[in-house]
Amino acid sequence: MIFANGKLLPDSERKTVLAGLEAQLNASRTATPLEAETVIRAVDALGRRLEAGEFAPLLARFLPAGTAVDELFPLLRRETLEAKLSAELGPTPLHPRDFSKTTAHVLPLGVLFHIAPGNMPGLPVYTVLEGLLTGNLNLVKLPHGDKGLSLAAFHLLVEQEPRLAPFIYAFDLPSNQQEDMRALAALADGLVVWGGDGAIGAARALAGPGCKLIEWGHRLSFAYISGYGDKEAEMSALAAHIVETGQRLCSSCQVIFLDTEDREEGAAFCREFLPCLERAAAKRPGAGAGASASLSGHTALLERIVDGRAEGEALFRGRGCSVIFRPDRELELSPMEGNVLVKLLPRQELLSTLRRQKGRLQTVGLICAPEKREALASLLARAGLTHVTRAGSMSASFPGEAHDGEYPLRRYLRVADVER
Repeated sequence: MIFANGKLLPDSERKTVLAGLEAQLNASRTATPLEAETVIRAVDALGRRLEAGEFAPLLARFLPAGTAVDELFPLLRRETLEAKLSAELGPTPLHPRDFSKTTAHVLPLGVLFHIAPGNMPGLPVYTVLEGLLTGNLNLVKLPHGDKGLSLAAFHLLVEQEPRLAPFIYAFDLPSNQQEDMRALAALADGLVVWGGDGAIGAARALAGPGCKLIEWGHRLSFAYISGYGDKEAEMSALAAHIVETGQRLCSSCQVIFLDTEDREEGAAFCREFLPCLERAAAKRPGAGAGASASLSGHTALLERIVDGRAEGEALFRGRGCSVIFRPDRELELSPMEGNVLVKLLPRQELLSTLRRQKGRLQTVGLICAPEKREALASLLARAGLTHVTRAGSMSASFPGEAHDGEYPLRRYLRVADVER
């Protein structure tokens, strides 16, 4: 399916839409600019309808079972969007600024081509929302597996505010359709790519010399434990986070690092943490999820044994989950789905170890004694982490947060200095 001119169209219309797209985009750029207030008013109204349950059947159709829809409500509030603009662009966002001889006009980059990821439902809508808030026209390549959620959301948003119709075009387009991908990239002033090294490499090849490449690459996140404030509560919160996210988000915990060099202490932690993980896994929705998750961890260990990489490892296998104790100190992806890695990383080696993943670090769920928190948080930030959170809130969103250490709205704007 395609979303163009405020309408859902069959994919058979793709070539026709692409043929006339440049003229439509140019017409929109010369017409009345899109104001942030128009976007905020529409999103706030749609969010309130969502919270009232108006779209419950639609969400049940598209979202995975157990998705916490109520967590979206605060993100769709006027006050949240206004706070985002203010935090990222200052107290008078998008307003011209007068200097002695010139006026600096803050303008949209122009046309953004979003290559959206599929690791989180609704993320294509979120990246387009950032483009709309900055007044840009938005072309979207939807991820495989979106299953119509984003198309439905774009349709509802334009129904709520028809003035947004010329600013959103979405294509359920396979990546191997290179001719059409190149056609969309050729229209863009900025190419916004979400994904791993392969996706970013492909985007670099697509973006022409005059197109700004805006990368949001894959990141790695972990928990760091150096004592406890409330041990039972903190371990339970971390276990719930691991299971609820499936460890599929950039902010998901892949490795639990322990501030110790004692292997016996590490093994004891694994034995103690496994029941917490089992209790969280027992609450996971979906029949059979536990069996497949447990098998995933077991298979990962068997593969490493065959490859000769499993010396010194220990698998603590639970119901629907596992804890895998590894002797190295590297941050890496876990087998996911409730199978978490545990490694030893004493504080004095923390920075040197993490710097080997510079540019890929994102969130750390810090568990420690209260008197250690400030110093450890500072050290982790200096090592390159961009979010330092509590154990259970590694993937939580909050107003004013940066994205991978940057304010994204700034990347979607340009400044034109006009001499008076």
